[in-house]
Amino acid sequence: MSQKTSHLLPIIPLPLSEAQLKEIVEKSKDWVLMHGISMRPKTQFDEDGLRFLPFVLIPSVFPRKEFEKACEMQSILNELMHKVAHDRCFFTESLKDIVKVDEFTRNLFRIYETVVAEGLTQRVCLGLLRSDYMVDCSYNNKIKQVEINTFSVSLGGIGTNITAFHRYLLRELGHTDTLKNLPENNALKGLCGGLIEAWKIYANPEAVILFLIAEITYKICDQRLHEFKIREMCPQVRVIRRTFTDIAARASLGPKKQLLIDGCEVAVIYFRTGFAPEHYHSHKEWEARFLMERSLAIKAPSIHYHLAGTKKVQQTLAKPGALEQFLSDPLKVAKVKQIFGGLYSLDSDELGEQAVQMAIDDPEKFVLKPQREGGGNNVYGLEVRDAVKKMKDSEERTAWILMERIRPPLTMGYMVRPGGNKVSQLVEVVSELGIYGVVIGDAENITYSKQVGHILRTKPATANEGSTSSGPGALDSPHLID
Repeated sequence: MSQKTSHLLPIIPLPLSEAQLKEIVEKSKDWVLMHGISMRPKTQFDEDGLRFLPFVLIPSVFPRKEFEKACEMQSILNELMHKVAHDRCFFTESLKDIVKVDEFTRNLFRIYETVVAEGLTQRVCLGLLRSDYMVDCSYNNKIKQVEINTFSVSLGGIGTNITAFHRYLLRELGHTDTLKNLPENNALKGLCGGLIEAWKIYANPEAVILFLIAEITYKICDQRLHEFKIREMCPQVRVIRRTFTDIAARASLGPKKQLLIDGCEVAVIYFRTGFAPEHYHSHKEWEARFLMERSLAIKAPSIHYHLAGTKKVQQTLAKPGALEQFLSDPLKVAKVKQIFGGLYSLDSDELGEQAVQMAIDDPEKFVLKPQREGGGNNVYGLEVRDAVKKMKDSEERTAWILMERIRPPLTMGYMVRPGGNKVSQLVEVVSELGIYGVVIGDAENITYSKQVGHILRTKPATANEGSTSSGPGALDSPHLID
């Protein structure tokens, strides 16, 4: 294992001249704004206003073999996560300590146990997944998995359009010879295709697809791009948008436990909220979640798919012998192990004590992760030591995992952000690749499984978190290099 940091050359000579940069940035801002690469502003919120999302001007380089490996891995990960989501014993064992100290996970697990004990009304699950990777210099520039997301998987529409933007941009700059190295991206079509396939399985042409949304929706463009694409691909499908409050106030179950709201029967629920504690303001939101889980609607994700995406489950899968419980093909097991970095529990046992000591001795080698989605929750650098020391003698530590920090290669890029007319600066950046997958099936069989597209998110090399909506990250496209 090498500790060397590598540098990748950008795809075109940089820097651009000041005049060329100014002209192309102005044009690019308008292009992305007019093609839905935008969101409502979080400050001075205006439901009629949009600001473009931060983007990288020139697509960033990414090793072709590692990109292809990530794409090929998705069918295996679809199978793995689907089987994990349907293994009650594995769940119970993996989360037994977490539920003692983490109220949010405990509430989710309580719903899971209740609906399983009642007998699942809907046995079919829809998994919309995104597996995130970074190239790791410590492992000879091979990809390592950052995490796999099973809940509120987003940016499919934006990812598709950012690829189209970079094709436009490279033509504008006169670099049409590079277009062949921008991989095709059909993430929006693929994710919407999964929702439509689940709607067909439900087999009621009058039923709707429900997008469960927050009271205030900032990422309106990404959501609407999915809604409009569904209508384009399958005109007879109607999409409705409702909040937890709407479900609590007006939804009910029919005689066959159909989910009914406002005169509509719901075939599929696509959760775009509900993955964080702050989304449940009172018992009403929890009651609404329970009602939906008990219903006949096909959920994306179901409660067991939600729990399959917790960090603790992912860390448990890295233990010796865990993957073999779900994948019978040794070749598949070997491929998954290759993408795993170091994942360690902080349980109160011998291995947990070893992990605590590793974090204290060499904190900058690790990232501390809680059972949360949505970004902004991880602990980095010297703060890892402080956090571990603070909780080393409490049960709270079992709600966290320790992950070996990935050391990605550096490249140069222009990051374009809203809110100013300053000329974009050329900075060192690192990238994270997300691969989308769709899987449908029940506990016994998988009937639909596809890898459907990708998204690249890039951040300054000095940044820890890479959120594109509230952090320093920016949308990007992979330019493949050999």
